[in-house]
Amino acid sequence: MPSAALKADPAASGPIIAIEGLRVEFETRDGTVRGVDDVSFSIMPGETVCVVGESGSGKSVSSMSIMRLIDYAGGTIARGSIRFAGKQGPFDVTQAEPDEMRTLRGREIAMIFQEPMTALNPVFTVGDQLAEGLMLHEGLTRAQAGERALELMRQVRIPEPERRLAQYPHELSGGMRQRVVIAIAMACKPRLLIADEPTTALDVTIQAEILALINRLKQETGLAVLFITHDMAVVAQMADRVVVMLKGRKVEEGPVAEIFDNPQHDYTKALLAAVPKLGDMRGKPAPEPFRLIGDGGGKGALTQLAQTGETMLEVKNLITRFPVKGGFFRKTIANVHAVEDVSFTLKQGETLALVGESGCGKSTCGRSILRLVEPTSGSVKVNGRDVIAMGAEELRDARRDMQMIFQDPFASLNPQMRLVDQVAEPLQNYGIGTRSEQLDRVSGLFDRVELPRSFMTRFPHELSGGQRQRIAIARALALNPKLIIADEAVSALDVSVQAQVLNLMLELQAELGISLLFISHDMAVVERISHRVGVMYLGRIVEIGSRAQIFENPRHGYTQSLLSAIPVADPGRRKLEGDLNFKPIPSPIFPVGHDAGPSVYDEVEPGHLVLRPV
Repeated sequence: MPSAALKADPAASGPIIAIEGLRVEFETRDGTVRGVDDVSFSIMPGETVCVVGESGSGKSVSSMSIMRLIDYAGGTIARGSIRFAGKQGPFDVTQAEPDEMRTLRGREIAMIFQEPMTALNPVFTVGDQLAEGLMLHEGLTRAQAGERALELMRQVRIPEPERRLAQYPHELSGGMRQRVVIAIAMACKPRLLIADEPTTALDVTIQAEILALINRLKQETGLAVLFITHDMAVVAQMADRVVVMLKGRKVEEGPVAEIFDNPQHDYTKALLAAVPKLGDMRGKPAPEPFRLIGDGGGKGALTQLAQTGETMLEVKNLITRFPVKGGFFRKTIANVHAVEDVSFTLKQGETLALVGESGCGKSTCGRSILRLVEPTSGSVKVNGRDVIAMGAEELRDARRDMQMIFQDPFASLNPQMRLVDQVAEPLQNYGIGTRSEQLDRVSGLFDRVELPRSFMTRFPHELSGGQRQRIAIARALALNPKLIIADEAVSALDVSVQAQVLNLMLELQAELGISLLFISHDMAVVERISHRVGVMYLGRIVEIGSRAQIFENPRHGYTQSLLSAIPVADPGRRKLEGDLNFKPIPSPIFPVGHDAGPSVYDEVEPGHLVLRPV
């Protein structure tokens, strides 16, 4: 490589990457903002360094500076050096030319982004996107790249990989898209892998396998890993060393065991205190709020509304299938059995959590209950009224009582509307109150979700992820619903923000008697906030019972493997790849006319049901 920036420097031996005194600045309307200030750390071959901290702490800015992607995000590296030990010899990334960085990205430094839909190109198939880097950097023919792409898809445990290669990103679930992004990053066997929240959207079983995969690749190839996450259990599982960041600065660094056993900085102590730990709720009858950073240990148990015993939601024999078209005339040749004979009840003021892997049908089940997806058959009663049998007008009226909070608040909010108008929109749609009364109600909702009223005139892009999710909650509460379905509502939030949002939901539930169907893959969160838990696998509930029954006495093999996969926030209790005994997920696609059979359960103890083999 011709540039002076890339000339070999014999003094720069040892670490694969060494960051010294990095400062990154952004020019804004209010002046210069320092995204990162005086940050230094290095990563050795075969080492994993985890960078942790809240939103806005500078974690992602640091990683994007290494790739020089910060140049395209409005940032400038104002000071410091980033020395990388490349295959052509050590050089300073901050001095490299754009075409040299293009050669480096993907081939020697790869990055896994948090949001797979923005990292994948929607107009190319998964196979084309996997093959592109292999052909460009490795010089493979299209046929060779196709074979290697198939091998990579199997490595990241994507079911039916041949069929998936021909699909487009929008045809895959969120978890599958993230696995494709990981496969693309690993395709050219880079020297440094930057993983920016790579398992945030994944279920515990897939997450456990991806973490084990990264660890195996690290051991086999000497890969250096920079792992950015807010999940302290993942840090305990993955890290050799930990860098803790706060407001753009490094506040603590050390070996993973020392950070967990003997944190020195107050912020590190508070961060570890906010982590939900599996087993914390043993012997406790009701959900409990999380301890928050800076609140001196958190609140006690919430005062629960007296349980009326009234059934708010009754789901019976719910089936939702999607047609698979094929042939010249695009006939239905098969069906995806997304939800298969699901039944459960939810009482007023109660939280039922639905958990399971990506593609198990939990989100489709939530959407089918609200008829955002039309069920194939079954019965759904909300407050005694049959939702499935309703006509359009009656359904519109019934939706006042049932609302949904989606996983991605940025996608569910209108980027061109001010927040005040978005929260007021449900009131306007149903003609509730004058404009002045609506504004009063919106002001009260902003107070309720602990956002300043000055935010009412802002737009969604001016808020952080946690603040946007609070807006989504405020909008869902506008009509005083009796039932809220929260679909992965906190999975993308930092541990401290997640704790605040969940505490808010628990308080509102206790205050207003809301019934909550909580769809999640985070078992530690589920244990903290739920009264009852239903475990889904391949469209069916395989086990359902109280929180204590599911977590302390799991009886179905799938529930047991799900709980065994959960990383523990203790570096001394790491899971080895040999501990994971997951079988490939069978396909949920069956030919037209296939009789799936009913779901039949054994009651192993009062209220604890386990599915018989179908």
